[in-house]
Amino acid sequence: MNDPGRSSAQGAVADSDHRLVERAVAGDQQAFELLVVKYQRRIERLIARMVRDVDLVEDIAQETFIRAWRALHQFRGDAQFYTWLYRIAVNTAKKALLDLKRHPSSAAGHGDGNDEEDETSWRENEPTTHETPESEFAAREIARAVNAAMEALPEDLRQAVTLREMEGLSYEEIAEAMDCPIGTVRSRIFRAREAISARVRPLLEHQSGKRW
Repeated sequence: MNDPGRSSAQGAVADSDHRLVERAVAGDQQAFELLVVKYQRRIERLIARMVRDVDLVEDIAQETFIRAWRALHQFRGDAQFYTWLYRIAVNTAKKALLDLKRHPSSAAGHGDGNDEEDETSWRENEPTTHETPESEFAAREIARAVNAAMEALPEDLRQAVTLREMEGLSYEEIAEAMDCPIGTVRSRIFRAREAISARVRPLLEHQSGKRW
């Protein structure tokens, strides 16, 4: 069941984005800069999940916005702007991954970022005041298991579940961003969740005796 409040908010965001796009296409560079500010963190977070190389994330994000700027006149408003932007980010990241496979030496010295300090990790950054050291340790163990499961996922499954669980996109929006049928999106997300669940379930059972 759709949430009317959420739909209304999404519609307002879309209208705002479309107005900024119209201004940018008309030559207002500041309007595009506002879009960059609005979506930069989300785009970097998405790319970080795909590339997992801290040093490359910023470069790929910058390339994403450059490509978006150059192609802005092609945006027709049939879809949400951020869905269109995510698709550019996904394609730019895929190209970067292919380039790394062809020229692996170019990645030397990259990827040394510590997952414990990675704010894109699926974990709580700080314990709440009522958490015990034992519960904090358990939470970190679960977070590590989730991150390890994410790392082990095939690229297409990781992209789909990231867009759904971290970015909150609908299945329709993910299908558009990944350029695939909605049934494929549902299948990828289901398989990703199953893989993550299989990795985390033993930890949860050990702690509570309950199944996830």
